[in-house]
Amino acid sequence: MSSSSFIMAIDQGTTSSRTCIVNQAGGLVAEARESFKQIFPKPGWVEHDPEDIWHSTQRSMRLALEKAKISGSQIAAIGITNQRETVMVWDRKTGKSVYNAIVWQCRRTQEICEKLKKAKKEKMITAKTGLVLDPYFSASKIQWILKNAPKAMQKARAGQLVAGNVDTYLLWRLTAGTSHKTDVSNASRTMLMNIHTGWWDEELMKLFNVPQGILPEICPSNADFGRTQGLGFMPDGIPITGMIGDQQSALFGQICFEAGESKCTFGTGSFVLLNTGKKIVKSKNKLLSTVAWKLKNEEMTYALEGGAFVCGAAVQWLRDGLGLFQQSADVEKLAKTVEDTQGVEFVPALTGLGAPHWQPEARGLICGLTRGTTKAHIARATLEAMALQNVDVLVTMQKDLGKKIKTLKVDGGAAANDLLMQMQADYLGLNVIRPQNLETTAMGAAFMAGLGAGFWKDVKQLKRIWKTNKEFKVKMQLKARKERMQRWEKALERV
Repeated sequence: MSSSSFIMAIDQGTTSSRTCIVNQAGGLVAEARESFKQIFPKPGWVEHDPEDIWHSTQRSMRLALEKAKISGSQIAAIGITNQRETVMVWDRKTGKSVYNAIVWQCRRTQEICEKLKKAKKEKMITAKTGLVLDPYFSASKIQWILKNAPKAMQKARAGQLVAGNVDTYLLWRLTAGTSHKTDVSNASRTMLMNIHTGWWDEELMKLFNVPQGILPEICPSNADFGRTQGLGFMPDGIPITGMIGDQQSALFGQICFEAGESKCTFGTGSFVLLNTGKKIVKSKNKLLSTVAWKLKNEEMTYALEGGAFVCGAAVQWLRDGLGLFQQSADVEKLAKTVEDTQGVEFVPALTGLGAPHWQPEARGLICGLTRGTTKAHIARATLEAMALQNVDVLVTMQKDLGKKIKTLKVDGGAAANDLLMQMQADYLGLNVIRPQNLETTAMGAAFMAGLGAGFWKDVKQLKRIWKTNKEFKVKMQLKARKERMQRWEKALERV
């Protein structure tokens, strides 16, 4: 592999599409990001226009190449990582979507899930998929589109439509409709794949009324997914050799290759994943058992997952909804102007409560306000809540795993916030490690594609190129930590 070769990693997220160019030393050569429109047709409904996703992805790819000052022909392989569970259905011939993409945050299929719960189907679904029956996952969203888009079910049964999560859709567009595939990590989030077999499950497809003909082929995460075609700004024939859901990608990008290694990504939501190795750990506490990845010619690697729906989104809400500051990064400066929250608690259940509570009907709460409360106290309470939500998840994971987690690796935009990272270490009672490169979601996709294309030989080589930026050591005493957790639990009871 010549030294002029690079890996391109596409990181298609909830609010923006990013492209990163990575060199053989694992260095980030260039990064470009394009935001796109969020669509909220009704309270609790969230959609994206698939064309917006595609155009913003293409723009970020072109811009990243320009910034890196390289041509498309110098790209050895492409990796894709993506917002998971977000799903779309499109026409096999024209590539045109029959409806907007229904986003992972969308709660419109609550009724479908409630009906299945009443029909006592949840136990079977969880046993096969490792997931809890919740509108979060893709199956009920596909069912909704097929039922509500004009003639969609009729066309689906006639073989005219295809479906997929964002990874599959981007692959389809990158390959000019020649490749309809997904990887095990993304498929494991649809609620249609059996995580024991790694294939679509007949009973689940029937239950959600999803014809198998519309679903993509499931492959290992570093498979040969297809070749670029008809892009214009890049040559045809560049291999796409990595696809992995964003949270699993961050786990891979943080080189958490061993069982017991964990990471937390601070994004729109916060997501904690713990590698459980070749073993599916069944959670007694409503956490998800999920596929982390599968490398070619190897067994599947599994993970436990939990997360909060609202993390960085809480800071965005303070900025846009309440107008407390101009830039999201200003929250740290504002929060630092006070020593503590003076009893203010914020439970950011703005779109329900995620793991381990799973209360979709819960709504946000700010309590403990007095005449002396300022916006700085609310800013600090928001940062504390972001860290406390993750403690709930990690403590639960330790119980399920039956052993202590050694350290937590962190990434995502808010991981740059030193105050928040120190809070996370203190409330958790665990050292927190921040890598040099916070774009670990994109790095995971790059590493996966590089392994698939032979750009890197094996995972040992990846371990050697990964670097730490800072370790946050625990400063809080046990007694103070316990008291803090009790105040948080009281606030949660009020939601």
